[in-house]
Amino acid sequence: MAIPLRKPNEIEKLRAASLAVAKTLKYLEQNVKAGMTLKEVNAMGEKFLADLNVRPSFKGLYGFPAGVCTSLNEVIIHGIPDDTVLKEGDILGLDIGSEIDGWYGDAAITMPIGKISKEDEDLIACAKDSLYYAISIIKEGMRFKELSLEIEKFIVNRGYQPLVKFCGHGIGKKPHGEPEIPNYLESGNPKAGPKIKNGMVFCIEPMICQKMREPVILENDWDVVSEDGLRGSHYEHTVAVIDGKAVILSQIEE
Repeated sequence: MAIPLRKPNEIEKLRAASLAVAKTLKYLEQNVKAGMTLKEVNAMGEKFLADLNVRPSFKGLYGFPAGVCTSLNEVIIHGIPDDTVLKEGDILGLDIGSEIDGWYGDAAITMPIGKISKEDEDLIACAKDSLYYAISIIKEGMRFKELSLEIEKFIVNRGYQPLVKFCGHGIGKKPHGEPEIPNYLESGNPKAGPKIKNGMVFCIEPMICQKMREPVILENDWDVVSEDGLRGSHYEHTVAVIDGKAVILSQIEE
């Protein structure tokens, strides 16, 4: 399947959807506190999106029950909001999708709840730093497999492991599409496979495990943890390739 090349006006529509996610994540980062439940966090995020007249695209997607993925501590991605109460020292992954006029946005952060350990600060930093490193090296003509390998090397050099069997993805008129972008070289020659081209729009999302890469899906069929049972972290941006390099769409202009 060909990876779509978006026209400038289409990229602006994707930017609008992505910006709504960025604003919602910033709002939650500033307002989520110890003592709140994960359901309350989700309700806060869904209301913020509604106030922006934006549809939370994850709600109902593949059967997911909420607008915000709330991935707490050992849960790396796809956490379902429940009645668990946040406490000081927790780390919380927030992943949000949006839809405006048939165009989608997607981004994620992992945030501290109050004061956290240095170990958890480093874990979160690996996800965030590997994301921004990946974005900084993207250029027209680079192969997606080369990008995956570079992300993997960055994560491993920090002393962590990328979660396998989950990946970044294309985005546009659907929330997920081609290409798939693992955070590791899945197989074969990094000089093979599709090349990055101007007009492509996709999501990069490093998912960080501490010791073991293999995922375990919990009984609710959504929450994903590492086989090692340790805490994980996750960061994501939607980017467009413009003039030969990646431009972040899911970022509030300072």
